[in-house]
Amino acid sequence: MVAGVIGTRKLFYDVWGDTVNTAARMESQGRAGKIQVTEDAKITLGSSYTFQPRGLINVKGKGPMRLFYLKGRCSRR
Repeated sequence: MVAGVIGTRKLFYDVWGDTVNTAARMESQGRAGKIQVTEDAKITLGSSYTFQPRGLINVKGKGPMRLFYLKGRCSRR
């Protein structure tokens, strides 16, 4: 991902790259009120959160991706 300010008269902050494109395409496959994450994001977040498997979803330009819904933080006792 690359981020930066473009323009000379009217400045505009924007982001570009494969990560941004993937996120936009995943968003079009998502459901209102739910947070959808990739398997890599699930692994990175680890056991501090709970997830609901969504299955393999065909994401335009990426093919089948294993996606999950983020359910919330794990409760610690």
